[in-house]
Amino acid sequence: MESEKKAHRVVVLALTGLLPFELGIPHRIFGRAKSPAGQPLYEILTCGLAPGPVRTDADFAIHVEHGPELLATADTVVVPASYELGPVHEEGRLTGELAAALAHIRPGTRLVSICTGGYVLAAAGLLDGRPATTHWASAEHFQRLFPAVRVDPDVLYTDDGDVLTSAGVAAGVDLCLHIVRRDHGAAVANEVARRTVVPPHREGGQAQFIARPMPEPQLATTTAARAWVLDRLHEPLRLTDLARQESMSVRTFTRRFREESGVSPGQWIVGRRVERARQLLEQTELPMEQVARDSGFGTAQSLRKHVQAALGVSPTAYRRTFRAVGGTGTLPSPDGPSVAAGPAH
Repeated sequence: MESEKKAHRVVVLALTGLLPFELGIPHRIFGRAKSPAGQPLYEILTCGLAPGPVRTDADFAIHVEHGPELLATADTVVVPASYELGPVHEEGRLTGELAAALAHIRPGTRLVSICTGGYVLAAAGLLDGRPATTHWASAEHFQRLFPAVRVDPDVLYTDDGDVLTSAGVAAGVDLCLHIVRRDHGAAVANEVARRTVVPPHREGGQAQFIARPMPEPQLATTTAARAWVLDRLHEPLRLTDLARQESMSVRTFTRRFREESGVSPGQWIVGRRVERARQLLEQTELPMEQVARDSGFGTAQSLRKHVQAALGVSPTAYRRTFRAVGGTGTLPSPDGPSVAAGPAH
């Protein structure tokens, strides 16, 4: 019975100098995730290196009820950003107190960092050989300090299965929504996003908003073309058609699109089609050929190829996982960021 299921426990580690906004992201996003019957899907708790007040980077402190032993009970541990990481940030090493706290975490626990919280995971050796990201302003320093980490400074977040990292501030929202989507499907994540009044999905591979030379004022953005595509995902789409929506040459449009989204038009379209396919697989009983046509992949073979590449499982397995438990389930994550790559159309 659904009412008898134990909610997935998320423990947020509050460190001195934390950013209140980022501390609140897991509580806001995971706390809004509900089953079709209205049951909370996550239990979110906060701990510190010791119970009591924790200083923030604002003009107030927060009071934390739990000490680090709570980490031993977590299914997922989230480490938000802090501006006072001391030797973690300066030398790439944990303090004795922090090392002792992290030692409570059980093997197999999912680990998540937001912004410079990734320094903590890296200093513990938990990111060695793995893809990771952090705020773009810290990425170069992060890579120098932790050369064994495969740092990608341009993405919003990375997903390496049991270890996930995000860039700064709002990218933490994107990562937590991605986790909800991965755990319980697009319908649950989209409802959380709607209640939080944020975009339901930005791929991990989308570029961070790093300062770059300003485009010429007379050049239009590619917003209209993207809106045009979303109404026609089931149709054949050509770059010439997209470029025409913005009165650009294909070459100019492709360059502008990548500057704005961080991916090529073809990759972006495939990502939107995978998202459409996920919704159809979760919410309908349509045969695979029809799902393929309605999502723009044309054939079940093409659908299978792209869903497998993006989600790490076949469309049939995806549907069985989520439909079998009333729209909630847990899927393995594909390696790397959650951007769905594919050929240009």
